[in-house]
Parts: sequence; C-alpha cells; structure tokens
Amino acid sequence: MTLFFHELRRARLSLIIWTGVIAFMLGVCVMIYPEMSAQMEDVSQMFSDMGSFSAAFGMDQLNFGEFMGYFGIECGNVLGIGGALFAAITGVTALSKEEKDRTAEFLLTHPISRTRVITQKLMSVVAQIVILNAIVAAVTALCIAVIGESADVQAVTLLLLSYLLLQLEIAAITFGVSAFLKGNGIGIGLGLAMMLYFLNIVANLTEEAEVLKYVTPFGYTDSAYIINEHALKGEYLAVGAVLTVIGIAAAYWKYRKKDIA
Repeated sequence: MTLFFHELRRARLSLIIWTGVIAFMLGVCVMIYPEMSAQMEDVSQMFSDMGSFSAAFGMDQLNFGEFMGYFGIECGNVLGIGGALFAAITGVTALSKEEKDRTAEFLLTHPISRTRVITQKLMSVVAQIVILNAIVAAVTALCIAVIGESADVQAVTLLLLSYLLLQLEIAAITFGVSAFLKGNGIGIGLGLAMMLYFLNIVANLTEEAEVLKYVTPFGYTDSAYIINEHALKGEYLAVGAVLTVIGIAAAYWKYRKKDIA
C-alpha cells in the first residue's frame, strides 16, 4: 500500500483546493437561499416559461421557489460540473503522469508489478473522490441545518449519491484513457467531462436525442426525476457501470503491456 499512500500525499494539495472550492460554493448556494426565497416564486415562474432553456436544465419540472427545487438545480450544477472536472483530471493524470514527470523509470524498477501499480493508483483515485464527496456532503448537511430549512433527506442523499457515482464513472473512463497517454492529458480529461455534460443538455432538449442519456453519466443525476421519484434510473446506471468496467479494464490491458518511456 506504499504507492497508494504516496499517491494520496502527492495529490493532497489538489484535493484540498478542489474540495475547498466545491464545498464553499455549495455552502454559499445553500446559505443564500433564505435571502432569495422571497423572490423565488417570480424567478421560478420566469424560468419555467423559458421553453428550451428551461428544459435543458430541468427547470420546467422543478419548483425553483421551493428549497428542494432550488437545491436540485443550483447546488446540483455546482457539484455536478465541479465534481466531474475534478474526477476527470484525477483519472486522466493517474497513469500518464509517470511518463510526463519522468518518474516511470524510478517507479517501475522497484519490486512491484504493473498490476499492483494500476490497482493502487486506481484505489488512490477512488479514495480522493470519496473524500471530496464526504466533506461536501457534511458541509451541505451543516449549511441546511444552519438555515433551518426542511429538506427531503432521502432526495438529498440520492442526489449526492448520484454525483458520487457520476464522478467515479468519469474517473474510471479517464483512468483508462490515461494508460494510452504519454504526456499531459488534462485537456483531454476536461474536454471529455464537458462533452458529457453538454450531451445531457442536448438530451433534455428533445425526445429524439434522449438516447444520449445512456451515454452520459449526467443522465442519472437528473435532479427532477430524483426529487420527484426518490430513485435513480436503473437503466442509465447499468450502462454507466458497464462503461466504468470498460475504462478500468482498458487501463489494465494497456498499461501492463505498454512500452513506457
């Protein structure tokens, strides 16, 4: 487990910054709700009448004037986009950074198999994502308690769980991509995360494009469905699980036989 803890120490500054920024922004979103609640009814009506724009972000299915509707849209976007970008960066640099930083020769001359290298690096990626989400969940719960709002605990829990699963899927896919890279892949990771986000927006705009929700993990983080049904869509989760396994399997397949510079 030496490599696992080494990877956590190596990534601690990035983890602290990303966790702090996402938790702070999410906390601010929750804390300002009481100040905004008086105007929320008018805002909710305005957003619900904006046609395709409202549909793209699920504003036509949630009451923005109620706390859960506000939380699902505003806070969900903060954690969804921020968490996805963090997961993409963490995953796509996990294996490729050894060649980029010229540390591959030092690492692979140690008595440790490539399988163990992959496994412990993957465990480090998962640990970082879990730590980020645990802290964010704690900050969210604290801020909700401070403002005294009556939140739907089950819906909030499912929303936070859906974003955790989204981040794990994106991290697994980019982790697989990292095994094929020799240089800095941050741009690829960020581009992939944003592409998946915009695919979900396109899927929300028209029924003909709804099939895209099977491709993007943002499909099972639909706050309107989660809040109204108190469930996650199993068919989207199943596809996501398959893509997660494929990403991890690709990392093992490629990195174990890769000619590393």
